[in-house]
Amino acid sequence: MDVVWGAESGAVRWVQGWGSWLEPLMQAVTALGSKALFVALLPLIFWSVHAGLGARLSLVLLGSATVNSVAKALLCAPRPYWYDPGIRPLSTESTFGAPSGHAQLSVTFWGYLAAQSARRAVRAGAAALIALVCLSRIYLGVHFFSDIALGLALGALLLWAALRYEEALLRRWRALSLPVQTALAVAASAVPVALVAAYQAVLRAGWSVPEEWAGAVPPDVAGEALAHTGALGGALLGAVAGFTVLDRRGWYSASGSLITRAARYVTGITGVLLILAVARLALPDTAGAAGEYALYLLISLWAALGAPELFVRLRMADRPDGDRAGATP
Repeated sequence: MDVVWGAESGAVRWVQGWGSWLEPLMQAVTALGSKALFVALLPLIFWSVHAGLGARLSLVLLGSATVNSVAKALLCAPRPYWYDPGIRPLSTESTFGAPSGHAQLSVTFWGYLAAQSARRAVRAGAAALIALVCLSRIYLGVHFFSDIALGLALGALLLWAALRYEEALLRRWRALSLPVQTALAVAASAVPVALVAAYQAVLRAGWSVPEEWAGAVPPDVAGEALAHTGALGGALLGAVAGFTVLDRRGWYSASGSLITRAARYVTGITGVLLILAVARLALPDTAGAAGEYALYLLISLWAALGAPELFVRLRMADRPDGDRAGATP
């Protein structure tokens, strides 16, 4: 891959040569594909816009993010500015480069939303947004063109699978008993973490930064990759378990007045911040992947089950009369 990365380094430098005046715009555009934005938008959609859409979109995005994290850990590919010191790090990252998470998650998130609309203008707008996000990652020096291509391909494949099979999977999931659902959810969340841990312990034991990577590589990249996969595994388990129990309890409706919807979001985010504050005090800094797994399991359980149940009890939301995880808000 050194030959490929070497050739692509020149292309990245060429894009960065378009001018520094583009940097503020590219920083703003790249935020549209960031995990931070999705973390803020998913609870907003689920709690305050449309519960069924929010739940489905959350599971699709978490599944895509988990696949991306595992792929990064297995491929161990550099960022452009790690490889070539001549590339300006206009943004910095602590995990491996390929496939591009921004590209993959943008396709998953914006593509899924666009697929819910029959309007061509909406779908064209989503495609343009995804393209701009991808360009921004190259300009900022954090991805090669090949990283972007792989991320787009994985994102498109997972988006197609979600749109094609989600209804059938939902029917089959609801037909399972709770113990079977629990076992499958635990397996789905634990297998990616175990796979990355085993790969690093056996096939990548003693991994160190290759000499060819002449740029600024952050410390303990492999550890960050494992911790990131652990966080996503915990979040995935919390979401699947939370939505499953909420579904069995009758679901809940995200409809209501603008004030009620805003109050739900503020209440829910306050709960997330409290969990973060307590967990950071209780969990040691050396907790690693296990600590991240536990933390994001709690946050995801709160978002998927705890907060909606609290909304119902406080009369900030009602149980729906129709399809619990389908078209009903």
